[in-house]
Amino acid sequence: QFWLLGGSFYALATGGIGMASVAKPMMGEVFTSSLPAIVTSAFGASYVLMLSAGNLGGRLGWSAVSEAIGRPKAFTIFTVGSIPIYLALPELVHMVTEDGSTAALYAFCGSTALGLSLMGGAYATLPAYEADLFGQKEVGPIHGRMLLFASGAAVTGPALISSMRSSAEAAALGDLVSKVPPAAFEEAFQAPMEALPELISSKMVTINKVLALCPPGTIDPTPHLYDSTMHALGGLMVAGAVSHAFVKPIARRTLAEVQ
Repeated sequence: QFWLLGGSFYALATGGIGMASVAKPMMGEVFTSSLPAIVTSAFGASYVLMLSAGNLGGRLGWSAVSEAIGRPKAFTIFTVGSIPIYLALPELVHMVTEDGSTAALYAFCGSTALGLSLMGGAYATLPAYEADLFGQKEVGPIHGRMLLFASGAAVTGPALISSMRSSAEAAALGDLVSKVPPAAFEEAFQAPMEALPELISSKMVTINKVLALCPPGTIDPTPHLYDSTMHALGGLMVAGAVSHAFVKPIARRTLAEVQ
């Protein structure tokens, strides 16, 4: 039961911490080119504050909800509810970039803040959930060990998003470069196309530089660099939901049975 609950908690913490770590740069990369009049640096700063408010509000609000409906049902809401949130984010990005929808932009902001509130709720209700499962006397040592999952999430969440974004950027650059004449590429970067991986790792080649060499009308892939990451986080939430589904109350043994 410890490992099952820890696995679901790890999934929630990884998604929330990872999202918070890239919130401001993601907002700029994904939406600035589509809605430059709205998505300014001030908007990005306000968005980060909104995520923080979601986290804090989740710790207060969801803990109250868990008192009313019980910790197992609350954690089910946290894990299962996170799945559509993360899986819907790429579609909201598509609506903004293709249609310039401000409603989709605000829906994106609200959805991610809701995702952070679910993570905050998990942090707030976890000690009480542990008491329900393992007994009040065991909460101290068990919760200390359970926080190791949070520490792991703090490392792997940002690393996962950064790694997947870098992979998506490399794939997007490879697709863009295939549309550029080899002579034009070599003239611009003083290197053959075969050296693309080395040029990407050294930051000599960027999407904006390659786009300038592409035929007119080539679509900028920058707003969609986080799509695969959001899908991966959605899959992680599925794993967290499955893990929590197997968390069951531990049978209480009587003193006579123990003796």
